[in-house]
Amino acid sequence: MPGTPLERPLVIDGRIVLENGSPVVWFTFPGEWHDIGRFHTADGAFTGIYANVLTPVEIVDETTWQTTDLFLDVWVAPGAAARVLDEDELNEAVAAGSITVELARRARSEADRLALLARTGEWPPGIVSDWPIERIRHGTSAVEPV
Repeated sequence: MPGTPLERPLVIDGRIVLENGSPVVWFTFPGEWHDIGRFHTADGAFTGIYANVLTPVEIVDETTWQTTDLFLDVWVAPGAAARVLDEDELNEAVAAGSITVELARRARSEADRLALLARTGEWPPGIVSDWPIERIRHGTSAVEPV
């Protein structure tokens, strides 16, 4: 995504991690209960790894896919431990009947799993590091790591 349209910056731990016009490199993996974004400020400075916990993406046709956001997110700033975000939003969604208790349980399980894997250095997968914004901007199409 070359420039994220945002009305206000996304701030985590008092730091702007995404703002209007910020580029994001998104990764979506078949069968996974999350996607991954490499977040940046509008000037392209890397701010961290962000995962949306969601239902596995379903490909409808060549140009259409669908998923359901499950409210929880996992944030990993450079040099910091992984954090699970937006538990309050998940709780509100369950209370409002927007998602089931069972689906909320699955979302929590996925967020906790990602945070644990991040803390042990097993997540995110290597391809996320292999595709920094500079590689995208320069149109490098080789698949070997930079």
